[in-house]
Amino acid sequence: MTSLAGKTLFITGASRGIGLAIALRAARDGANVAIAAKTTEPHPKLPGTIYTAAEEIEAAGGKALPLVVDVRDEGQVAAALAQTAEKFGGLDIVVNNASAIALGDSQAIDMKRFDLMHQINSRGSYMTAKLAVPYLLKAENPHILMLSPPLDMKEKWFAAHTAYSMAKFGMSLAVLGLAGELRAKGVAVNALWPRTTIATAAVNNLLGGAQLMRASRKPEIMADAAHAIFVSPSRETTGRFFIDDVVLAEHGVTEFDVYRADPTSPLAPDFFVPEDTPIPAGVSLKPLG
Repeated sequence: MTSLAGKTLFITGASRGIGLAIALRAARDGANVAIAAKTTEPHPKLPGTIYTAAEEIEAAGGKALPLVVDVRDEGQVAAALAQTAEKFGGLDIVVNNASAIALGDSQAIDMKRFDLMHQINSRGSYMTAKLAVPYLLKAENPHILMLSPPLDMKEKWFAAHTAYSMAKFGMSLAVLGLAGELRAKGVAVNALWPRTTIATAAVNNLLGGAQLMRASRKPEIMADAAHAIFVSPSRETTGRFFIDDVVLAEHGVTEFDVYRADPTSPLAPDFFVPEDTPIPAGVSLKPLG
């Protein structure tokens, strides 16, 4: 299988950024996409709503279903999954992209923000996957994908932002467990993480501003990597913690500089990428020229 034509995706946080990029890549194949996110009104610093995302998906060749969903709310998630399956006749792929981030040490992060990150990241992703399983069991090539890091349990990934790291690694622990639980049933459960920072609103507003945006790759690299995973056989591709350019290299991609936001800028490594992660041929973090 090389296309997602006719497949149905349920993507949390798909109104912008990486989630929307994954949705648009699938839409170009003619896929159906449920946009499960909270944003219904324009935000001054955050582009996109579930409705503008739906317009983009339809324009790209897909079919869209905008759904107001707070991934912390079990009832909303269950209802949204049921609506998706009813409208499109089933469910093939779930992407747990919605995430909250607040960087800081134990003294800087209050418990309200701690709770928010854990409710959205680890609990929300686990719950969405759990509630989606009955639908996915009926699919021909079902996939669950977490946008979460490899399980590289090093102190350096936790010390500066323990609360955030716990929340993100919680998503990855769910991958480990659910992959084992669902392997014999043919449902793939994998994680995908970027080697470099990705040019999204979160990077611009919360992490590094314009300078880090220039040192990032475009969201399309994550979208293309996710697509490569989704067209892979679910019984053969599960329990893996993919890095974006590594999975693309496995699928024959050799040109990666097209994903740079600014070719004249060196690329900034992302959090959580293990030191022993192989660097594919054609990948360089140095500026071009």
